[in-house]
Amino acid sequence: MPSEGSSTSLILAINAGSSSVKASLYESGASVEQDVDPRQLAEIQIGSISAPPATLKYTRYAERVESKESTDNVDDQEKAFRFILNLFVNDKSLPELSHIKDIHYVCHRIVHGGEYGKVQVIDQSTYHRLEELSDLAPLHNTVGLTIVRAVHHEMPDATNMAYFDSAFHSTIPDHIRSYAIDPEKARRNGLRKYGFHGISYAFIVKATAQYLGKAVEDTNVIALHLGSGASACAIRSGKSLDTSYAETKGRQKNVAYFEQNGFDPSCRVAGSLVADCIEFNVPLHTRCWKAKSKQHEAAAHNGEQAEEILNKQSGFKALAGTSDFGKMSASSSPECKLAVDLFVDRVLGFVGSYYLKLGGRVDALVFAGGIGENVVTLRERVVDQAECLGFALDAGKNAAPENAVVADIGASTASHKTLVCQTDEQLEMARGCQKEANTTTYQSK
Repeated sequence: MPSEGSSTSLILAINAGSSSVKASLYESGASVEQDVDPRQLAEIQIGSISAPPATLKYTRYAERVESKESTDNVDDQEKAFRFILNLFVNDKSLPELSHIKDIHYVCHRIVHGGEYGKVQVIDQSTYHRLEELSDLAPLHNTVGLTIVRAVHHEMPDATNMAYFDSAFHSTIPDHIRSYAIDPEKARRNGLRKYGFHGISYAFIVKATAQYLGKAVEDTNVIALHLGSGASACAIRSGKSLDTSYAETKGRQKNVAYFEQNGFDPSCRVAGSLVADCIEFNVPLHTRCWKAKSKQHEAAAHNGEQAEEILNKQSGFKALAGTSDFGKMSASSSPECKLAVDLFVDRVLGFVGSYYLKLGGRVDALVFAGGIGENVVTLRERVVDQAECLGFALDAGKNAAPENAVVADIGASTASHKTLVCQTDEQLEMARGCQKEANTTTYQSK
């Protein structure tokens, strides 16, 4: 185990999605006094788990590895994790990992942490609490805990650590995170704004601050994490001030409560499968779409059908018949045009709102995520509309951004910078894990 002043251990960072698992292996060698990132040794990503055959991407020492291992039997996230672990351990070209016990720490991305505001070591008590929170983000939390169980079985000596997307947003002020409903009922039921993509936003603000040569606590940005799940975040003094993706706790049981009180909190940037901002009475209508039998009516009554429609049968897929934003943006079909126009409009709404909330004191507008990093026309449309706020693009830089963690695509004459950030949630977790591990070890000496 690590020793005082210097440490060398392996960290496995796992990011489990609704249809994918990405795992990165890092070597930690920094002392507690140093601020050095852990070194990535290898990364494996398995995708399309729900639409087999699963895809495999493997990189070792930043070089692409062609693996002959078959993914035919990988049909869920637990099998994906075991496949990844086996591939890492049996890779003879990865000498740092000779045995599974060489991995001392495993960090997990858990989307919704409820009231948890910081990283948690996953012991029996923490695990049971996370189980209770699984209905908050069933597509992600449930599979995340499945992998936690698998890690405990395969690596009983490793320390499991949970990193929460919602934790970054624990700094949102009460007047922004609260809803205009009975305060006591809100507290009792956990009805407030939480926010997601927080691990990504933590990485983005640190990377942006470093690029600008500023301290994180002096950095103000409007960050856009745009992918199959999309959100916006106003970051003031390095901390979350407001965010768009903000589901409450206990979604199914609370749908009815919000409807009865004339208010619904479902306001977010549309994604591949999820709806965006909706009026309070929309869930009432979605309950009736398929209520053609008493059984359907019963399911609709308890909110399950509304949740299914708004979270799994909406978004790009419902509007355009595809969840591939690149295809939509390149298509001339009316359906695709509507989906793209809607997406741009919603993003602009949050950019304008957050610009005002930050009082115009904005260091940069930052694009990240699969869409934000890769779709040139999306960035162009958003920034062109935001020109009145002092943003402007350099067309050449936007068309071919520099291959760097942070790239400037803004015009030199603009009042505020426009950046593209290659966000890295696994690295952000590994950084935190390294810091926690080294600090704990140092303090115990």
